[in-house]
Amino acid sequence: MSIALQFDCLNIDWREVYHLLKEAGLATYPPETLQRAFENSYAVVFAVKDSRVIGSGRALSDGAYQAALYDCAVLPDYQGRGIGRMIIDALLKRIAACNIILYASPGKEVFYERFSFQRMRTGMALFLNQELMRQRGFIAQGGGLNARLY
Repeated sequence: MSIALQFDCLNIDWREVYHLLKEAGLATYPPETLQRAFENSYAVVFAVKDSRVIGSGRALSDGAYQAALYDCAVLPDYQGRGIGRMIIDALLKRIAACNIILYASPGKEVFYERFSFQRMRTGMALFLNQELMRQRGFIAQGGGLNARLY
């Protein structure tokens, strides 16, 4: 299986990225929103097989000491073949001097523990749709306000 890693957004089919993230169970945004998010990121990586995007990941960073990983996903048919590891390794190399945070899809935390990520005790989130994220298991029941104040 020949997988190429691509480190820019040139010639990416954003509908494929939308499909990838949807199939992997991550948040879905319209293809044009995904394009803007990836193009505005500090680092990006796409796993490509036969000109098709089968995996992705991106990092936001100040380039000095803080970074966050987002949209790390592999199509379900290709999971378990080391592609996710390739994506995370490539991103970690680009932000090696930084503290790194991410939030994993519920049930996927063990994957990130393989890279020495630790579960946080003080992680906080302010989501646009708090109830949906609570239902999906990203935030705990109770605590905080039910509506966004801003």
